[in-house]
Amino acid sequence: MSGVSEAQGLRAWAGAVLRDGKARAGAVILLFFVLLATVGPLLVTDPDALVSVPLQPPSAEHWLGTTGQGQDVLAQLVVGTRVSLLIGFGVGISVVLIGALIGITAGYFGGRVDGFLSLLFNVFLVIPGLPLAIVIAAYLPSGPWTLALVLIVTGWAWNARVVRAQTLALREQDFVAAATVVGESHFRIITRELLPTMTSLLLAQIIGSTVYAIGAQVGLEYLGLGDVSAFTWGTNLYWAENDSALLTGAWWTFVPTGIAVALVGFALTMLNSGFDELSNPRLGMERVWRQHLLSKGEEPTRATPVVRS
Repeated sequence: MSGVSEAQGLRAWAGAVLRDGKARAGAVILLFFVLLATVGPLLVTDPDALVSVPLQPPSAEHWLGTTGQGQDVLAQLVVGTRVSLLIGFGVGISVVLIGALIGITAGYFGGRVDGFLSLLFNVFLVIPGLPLAIVIAAYLPSGPWTLALVLIVTGWAWNARVVRAQTLALREQDFVAAATVVGESHFRIITRELLPTMTSLLLAQIIGSTVYAIGAQVGLEYLGLGDVSAFTWGTNLYWAENDSALLTGAWWTFVPTGIAVALVGFALTMLNSGFDELSNPRLGMERVWRQHLLSKGEEPTRATPVVRS
């Protein structure tokens, strides 16, 4: 039965995305970049190869021009998409899993366990995340996966605090008390009773953390704290800056990468609106009410509807 309910839940989430225009647009954009990251590197040339004269503008031969070293910008963008998305989604999922594990443990057990874990993530919250990431990245071996580790270490605490607060509110509910009375284990109560009620919260956290991870990774690599010999969106911008792209007017070396970062962030934000509609009854009722007014030929307003008997 649990498998059937999970399948129904997945169909419900998919239906919410298909019904919401913004979420549908976000899903299409995100799917494009996922396909680009999956099969794109097989279709482009070697991003490290010197293929033409440096800083050539876009042409039929090189659609996005060449870099200051004579490499193909399109090839570097496509190959960098795979690494940046892997790091973004990997960090986003990891920080939410770690935060959820620590937060739900603190909120559910309370007492000294809560006190110790709350002290732990409060310490991480007090320390500014980006400066801490810069310091850690400066002393570790450079590389995309080093940056991923840095972002995980500095990014889990906020998610833990939010999940702890949600757990404190849920553990007093009747369904948790009933599960305790019938003798269910702590592990089963957490995984079968508490976590399913936080699905929308965790999805929103994953999306927000992924956007943060991609932006932070690009920013740190732009500052030269990553492996500048690797091909990611951040290193593309780093080399564009080093080649004085703004001064020389070589916009094609940084604008495509900037647009890609912006589009992925936009797509994830739009996709989240579909999840909100399903998980938030108020948003769902607003959509239904708006459609009802439009079907009656009336213009929807921001006024609160009043039903008269």
